[in-house]
Amino acid sequence: MRLVFAGTPEVALPSLEALLASPHEVTAVVTRPDARAGRGRRSAASPVAQRAREAGLPLLQPATPREPDFLEELAALAPDACPVVAYGALVPRAALDVPRQGWLNLHFSLLPAWRGAAPVQRAVAAGDALTGACVFELEEGLDTGPVLSSLTEPVGARDTAGDLLQRLAVRGAQLLVSTLDALEAGTATAVPQPADGVSLAPKITVEEARVDWSAPAEVVDRRVRGCTPEPGAWTTFRGERLKLGPVLPVEGDAPGPGRVLVDKRRVLVGTGTGAVELGQVQPAGKRAMPAVDWARGVRPGDEELQ
Repeated sequence: MRLVFAGTPEVALPSLEALLASPHEVTAVVTRPDARAGRGRRSAASPVAQRAREAGLPLLQPATPREPDFLEELAALAPDACPVVAYGALVPRAALDVPRQGWLNLHFSLLPAWRGAAPVQRAVAAGDALTGACVFELEEGLDTGPVLSSLTEPVGARDTAGDLLQRLAVRGAQLLVSTLDALEAGTATAVPQPADGVSLAPKITVEEARVDWSAPAEVVDRRVRGCTPEPGAWTTFRGERLKLGPVLPVEGDAPGPGRVLVDKRRVLVGTGTGAVELGQVQPAGKRAMPAVDWARGVRPGDEELQ
């Protein structure tokens, strides 16, 4: 089939690579416009844009897919289908109607659970034991279209959102290709999503990523892992932000919520139901380091993380 692929971040790259290696023809790539990034705020192309240029593919970067020029270019490409992975913009009806097989979205949850921008982060933070990926027909609603295929993936006890997303991106790429194969063969069946079991997964804000030390230890653990690597869990110490890597709930007596207890081998922080051991931490303006090295430098007394 003739394809126009839409995607933007690194998580979309396994799907693009799988499509390029498949019998299907990727005729062009749609991605978000170059954006300013880094300390120098220099304009940078998305990972998908960079890969498309390396592959010599035509690149479409509309500010919005509603632009008339983009719609004309898309129609001229005459795609059979438009596979999409984390594109980052709502696709209007005028664009949805162009490919004869529609837009096929690879989404990293078992729909209708976790509709939205952060399904993997929300699944980890919620303590889900099982998640997965779906390929569904894109509609104007938020991840509401009928599902063509799916796979399941267990959530490991120590998985971060980044760990889980990487596995789903690789497995989901093959799911996307096999779904396109089935569409071409006429064997794919779209199943409407059930009305029950709907949950939403909006993007996790920086404020949400702040640790609430009064919460139970397992909740703190899941929230930190769900925010790793993005947007990054954090707390404050002596009025300055301290970014946190994954923590580990521990047995035994614990200080009060937010209280810091340091010994030679580890740094413990009290929560609402026990303690967690800090792993990597990153003070403002400094590199990430083991928590014991941080504590050796700041020498926390009877102080709290807030």
